[in-house]
Amino acid sequence: MARSAAIGTLINELIVALAQSDKASTTFSATKKRCEAILKDSSTWNRTDPFAVEKQLDGLQEKFRVLNKDDLADALGSRLSELEGQRSSWTPEFLSLLLQLSDRPANVSSVPKFETSNYDNASVQLKWSELDAAGSEFADEDIWADVDYGAASSDSESSTASSDISIPRILPQRVRPLRDEFVIPDELLTSGEDDHLVTTIKSGHFWEYDSAAVREFSESHTRFITELQAAREILFMLQGLPTSLFWQIDNSIAVDRRYALSHASNAAFLHILRSCADIGVELGKLRKFVQIPQSVVFLQTFTRGVEKELADFDAVLSRMQLSYLSPGKTVTVSLLQLIEEVQKEVRVLLLLADLVIKLGSAPPEQSFLCLDLLYKLVCINQASGNEHEYKSLAKLFFSCFEAYAQPLRLWLRSGDLEASQDYFFITDCGRDHDLQILWHDWYLLKETSGHLHAPTFIKPSARRILTTGKSMVFLRNMNVATDELESAHWQPLDFEAVCPDDITWQLLPFSSLLDQAVENLISTNHTLASSMLREQLNKECGLWTSLSALQYIYLCKDASVSTTIDSKIFESLDKRGGVWNDRFLLTELVQSAFGETDCVDTSRLVVHSVRKTFHDFESQSRKVKILKLISIDYVLPWPVANIITKPAMTMYQRISTFLMQIRRAKFILERQRLLKKEDTDDVDEDEDEDDGMGYIIRHNLLWFTNILYGHVTDMVIATNTAAMEKRLAESPDIDSMISVHELYMSALEEQCLLSHNLAPIYQAVINLLDLCIHFADIQAARHGEANRYDTSYRSSTALNGQRQSRRRRRRRRTEDSSDSEDDEAHDGHEDENNEDDDGNETYYDEGNTTSISFIESSYSHRLEHVMRQFHRLLAFVIAGLRGVGRVDGQQSWDILADRLSWNIQSKK
Repeated sequence: MARSAAIGTLINELIVALAQSDKASTTFSATKKRCEAILKDSSTWNRTDPFAVEKQLDGLQEKFRVLNKDDLADALGSRLSELEGQRSSWTPEFLSLLLQLSDRPANVSSVPKFETSNYDNASVQLKWSELDAAGSEFADEDIWADVDYGAASSDSESSTASSDISIPRILPQRVRPLRDEFVIPDELLTSGEDDHLVTTIKSGHFWEYDSAAVREFSESHTRFITELQAAREILFMLQGLPTSLFWQIDNSIAVDRRYALSHASNAAFLHILRSCADIGVELGKLRKFVQIPQSVVFLQTFTRGVEKELADFDAVLSRMQLSYLSPGKTVTVSLLQLIEEVQKEVRVLLLLADLVIKLGSAPPEQSFLCLDLLYKLVCINQASGNEHEYKSLAKLFFSCFEAYAQPLRLWLRSGDLEASQDYFFITDCGRDHDLQILWHDWYLLKETSGHLHAPTFIKPSARRILTTGKSMVFLRNMNVATDELESAHWQPLDFEAVCPDDITWQLLPFSSLLDQAVENLISTNHTLASSMLREQLNKECGLWTSLSALQYIYLCKDASVSTTIDSKIFESLDKRGGVWNDRFLLTELVQSAFGETDCVDTSRLVVHSVRKTFHDFESQSRKVKILKLISIDYVLPWPVANIITKPAMTMYQRISTFLMQIRRAKFILERQRLLKKEDTDDVDEDEDEDDGMGYIIRHNLLWFTNILYGHVTDMVIATNTAAMEKRLAESPDIDSMISVHELYMSALEEQCLLSHNLAPIYQAVINLLDLCIHFADIQAARHGEANRYDTSYRSSTALNGQRQSRRRRRRRRTEDSSDSEDDEAHDGHEDENNEDDDGNETYYDEGNTTSISFIESSYSHRLEHVMRQFHRLLAFVIAGLRGVGRVDGQQSWDILADRLSWNIQSKK
């Protein structure tokens, strides 16, 4: 019981230490039962089951008889019967061993033919001396007493008992010895008196301090050992086994300085040992690394590769030990030779140990660093001419890269991502699955601070890999069959395929060979997928039709259509109509205007507008800025919307608004007609001069708007559109098409003065366009109904302004007359002013251009102010354009500046 309790306690401690399971859990109970069953079945001290042996022997006899070999069955039976008379406690073990050693007894065995011996069948006479040689056993006096046989039994029992008596039964029965009482005869044991053998064995145990063979100490208590013993310790240490010459202390190995060689200096011996210890430390790091479980597939492959290198190195060490232990040949033991061979064989492992240290300090999301470090090691060793290290590391690299390339191939073949492959450099971000942003937002490269989470040799091709997979997803959502792409043949990524054993290929650097292999991996599906997708976009999705529609809608490709829309909007705006920006009316207007344009799908046209309060409308109605409140949207098909993005559509709308602002200024100037009054009684030379200045200003403003509009439409838009269409037709894939269109929109943004760095020039141009409207309002106030511009709004205000202007001019002409005349003129002037003020008591400042008054500033002063503003703003625009032209070197800036400067040069 004590032994069973001790075994049970040890089993409990073993389960807790290894399985770390609670004793109260069901897992602990099940594990303990299994351990007890296994221990019971496989215990070394369990006895053989005699009943099982007997059953096997009976079965063997039966088998002999079934096979018609009764002689074998009889022979086996007779021998078993004979064995029963000599049975011991170890008989079942002996029989079990014979059964296990037997080889097909039913087919091979035969009854041996012994020579028949002539046994003497005569019965052996029992002698008295054999019973009691000394004669003392039966010397008692009562031995001759009569025995009463009838006292204990009947006659029948007596007769039966007497008939059963035989001579052998008179002898005492031999008791079968117990196992504990069984003594092995001495002749079966060796005496062990070979003193030389014992001395040799003890002399090898140099680590035993008390051994008589190692008591030769010097004054410094140094223990002298042989080179063979030191070599054995070094080999054991390199294999990670405990030794006496080296001590394992945490992550380092210390040398026991008490040992020395009798024929070498301690410094040289310690130097060799420390060199070996340093190698052992590096190997220990690798052995610890391979014991760490890895979850990333290619790291698991890398771990298996390191294990294989360690196993090969251990095999080399075993062969070294075998050479020292071979009895058939004489080997010279040299530690210098040993360390040289070890250093030669351990080079790859030392490189891998340094790699493992760097890999251990990297964050988990940068597991791809393993491939990067392996790639650098391969390139360095190839460049250094280390052929063995280069091939070993290259094979390990390709085994890891093959595992890394599995999700990459899946992505290239079908556009699918495995959810478990977190280390892959492409991530799925398509949460809302909006098809219009499929290309841009569904799948992205995994980057942190601009650094791609991919190996160095993959980064140059990462965009193409992303493009190829997105093309497969794009085609799948367009219901296009991709069976041809998914069944493409893949070239294996192994050392033999990428780096063939050919002298011409061996001259190429490893980086070039690997780049070519990666290119071959990508190019097949990339080319096919991109060509199929471009064909679908051109034929089925109407990419070129949509581009033409955008040019008509936003870039004013057909001036007649834009004129129809502009006239309605501008007239409603000038009449101060409250529904000038009603989105329903404007949508109907735009759809009807483009109804005859084949490339425009009017059902996709929608006009959006922003409603303003009356106060905001009053302050902005005489500014071109108010046109920003309306915008035209054209809904593109989702495949085309992935190429012409939302930022590009916003830029189209900004360009369209800018063109409409120019047309707004041009429209209001062209409708302005400067006419003289038919009643010329009050008209003098000053009025003729003012009208002449008005004509000059109007001409300059019209000239500016025409030059600007013609430059934007003919020079900027037409030229860039033609170049864009040419490059778009040559684009190999969708990313190139998107890039071409983005560059096109960027060029339009900059050359239309809409970029952020050109904001001052753009604001000056907007001020010039506002100046056009301001000048038109001045002329409306000056000429009134005869102008036929906005007569319904300013008739009364314009008439009052005309009278006040004429009075001020008369006052200026009479300033040199006498004082009495001045007083009379002044009184008459105030009387007239009072009468006029009774009719109109409102005073307008210059900023409110919806109504112009000449009370505080005369008509001529306003014209002079407009002229000064025009020249100042124009000079600023020209100087800004020339400055920009000197920076980026584009000729369009200088061309526009030269054309705008013609007016200034003509004035000079």
